[in-house]
Amino acid sequence: MTSVQLDTSVPVTLEIPQIAPPPTAISPVSPANSRIAKDAIRTSLKASTLDAVFAAVFSLCTSGILLSNFLVELDASPVVFGMLCSIPMLVNLVQPLGAYLSEQTTSRFQYSLRTHGIARLLWLILVVAIAVWSWRGFNPHYLVGLTLLIVLFSHLLGGLGSASWLSWLAMIVPRKLRGRYFGIRNSAASLTNLLCVPLAGLAVSHWKGGSLQGYGVVLLIGIVFGIVGLGCQYFKVDMNPKSQNTVINYPQTEEFGSEFISAPQITAPQNSIWQNSNFLKFLGYFCFWMFAVNLSAPFFTLYMLDNLDLDISWVTLYSSLQAGANLLMLILWGKLADKIGNRPILIFVGILVAITPLLWLGISSNHLDLWLWLPLLHILTGGTWAAIDLCTNNMQLEIAPLKNQSIYFAIAAAIAGLGGALGTTIGSLIAQFTNCGGLLGLFALSSVLRLFALVPLMFVNEGVGSREWGVGSRE
Repeated sequence: MTSVQLDTSVPVTLEIPQIAPPPTAISPVSPANSRIAKDAIRTSLKASTLDAVFAAVFSLCTSGILLSNFLVELDASPVVFGMLCSIPMLVNLVQPLGAYLSEQTTSRFQYSLRTHGIARLLWLILVVAIAVWSWRGFNPHYLVGLTLLIVLFSHLLGGLGSASWLSWLAMIVPRKLRGRYFGIRNSAASLTNLLCVPLAGLAVSHWKGGSLQGYGVVLLIGIVFGIVGLGCQYFKVDMNPKSQNTVINYPQTEEFGSEFISAPQITAPQNSIWQNSNFLKFLGYFCFWMFAVNLSAPFFTLYMLDNLDLDISWVTLYSSLQAGANLLMLILWGKLADKIGNRPILIFVGILVAITPLLWLGISSNHLDLWLWLPLLHILTGGTWAAIDLCTNNMQLEIAPLKNQSIYFAIAAAIAGLGGALGTTIGSLIAQFTNCGGLLGLFALSSVLRLFALVPLMFVNEGVGSREWGVGSRE
């Protein structure tokens, strides 16, 4: 989760000269120090983008195609793949606990370092296990169990830190520029995937000691990049969670005309999260959507590697095309979201995402499918999911009040994670133990449920959370 240099001042559109990162960490914002320099904000945005680049390398080495191929080489069953994909979502149930713990600290950076740092270092255990297996040899199914355990505990720690991290970033990124900035940031991560996934795939498949040993080497490199990514967070404006709960909103873009940015004070009391009907409607959509999507999402790669018996080099090539489409479309979706809002995009693109699993029906390993339909299918997937990921994230930021914001993010992640994990688990059971058409039948069922999942989204009012819950105007 290759270093890419990006001008992250683009989304800020201030035309102010770039600055170098400060030699020391920026002090946490507190009630006595609530004025944030513009230069510190710009430095934070650049550091966050570099963090995304390095984190993308770590992520592609510890999930996705490379990890799936590693388990295929170990003869893992569909149930294992279901567990592999359900664990990261199911552990989101700990996010409310993580949000509560983070609110008791005085530094977002220190909390992130403890949670995500340990989570990434845990993968070193698998590197050592692969090395021992290559040297001494033992039952490869032990590696499958160890992999699942590492996935479980690393994502548990990540779940404890995710809500705090998102709340931290929400305070740094100006609201009116969120679409453009997150478009740039996510594009940087997609570019990294575009460049690194095929290289990693080639390294694994052509490693002289075998693909399992090759994955161990690639995994070690990914861990190093992941730790470097955490180091980039050192240059972001740190936030004191306790003082963050005394402000109502991130300053408007017009306020950048002054040298410092001051946060206004709360003007009205906060009501219970469970009385926020708009947020509850969003939760209904998010949960059902994650269930419908993850009913089939983990099994497209398995279908190519197992059912179609494609070499990993083909699959990584398709993944690169998907990342390339994601890269090209993110900036466009970001600018469009700033103009027309996130909900219209989520509904329109959601329909395209819903019918995508149907396009897998009839796909085979003939030359036409290998060279034309599978590449086009992955390009469509990359372009549409760029909008879904970006706008879903931005919509959470819009409808959640700033006070105790990490609690809102944590609850959304927990509910969505539960729905996604349930979908993945049921999908794996359907694929392995029923006579419903196998994976292709599962794809068709997922497509129908995705369409139904869009219904609650039509009743969500975007951007009214702050006005209804006493945290200042969004206009």
